[in-house]
Amino acid sequence: MDSLCCLQLRGGPSSYSSGKGKNHEGDIKYGFELVKGKANHPMEDYHVARFVEIDDHELGLFAIYDGHSGDLVPSYLQKHLFDNILNESEFWVDPKRSISKAYEKTDAAILTDDSDLGRGGSTSVTAILMNGQRLWVANLGDSRAVISKGGEAIQLSTDHEPSTERVSIEHKGGFVSNMPGLNCFFQFG
Repeated sequence: MDSLCCLQLRGGPSSYSSGKGKNHEGDIKYGFELVKGKANHPMEDYHVARFVEIDDHELGLFAIYDGHSGDLVPSYLQKHLFDNILNESEFWVDPKRSISKAYEKTDAAILTDDSDLGRGGSTSVTAILMNGQRLWVANLGDSRAVISKGGEAIQLSTDHEPSTERVSIEHKGGFVSNMPGLNCFFQFG
């Protein structure tokens, strides 16, 4: 698989960063760039972009965590979400279910630890490339995954928009608030 996996976000991490890398065989390449936006607050976004080897499997782990009202939750996600996914007992046989369960467990942990993590939250997009053959993508909120194929951007995830998901959000005990320049919707925390 000769591909280029790109994650790009313009908006804000705790430190400005960009980089690139490739898998162990060198045939899959990736790049990323995090650039602070014009908002008058520090960068609140974090990322993961790396290949790891686990039990004869090569995994590409890629993520963007878009912090809202602080960087504590996206920082927590950067440190814990992939570990939670990979520690799910069914990960190797049912990645889709494992990713979903890990997202839910991670959110529960954030809500339990909310006094330590403040009142902020984070959207998320994660991508796991298994052995260069299968790509699993998940997102929460409006963080989006795209891949380049033949120079054309192909969207791999669907944004969760508050206007189209209000009933579901409110049914789960959440709320949607439309304020100038800010929409509240599905997010960790």
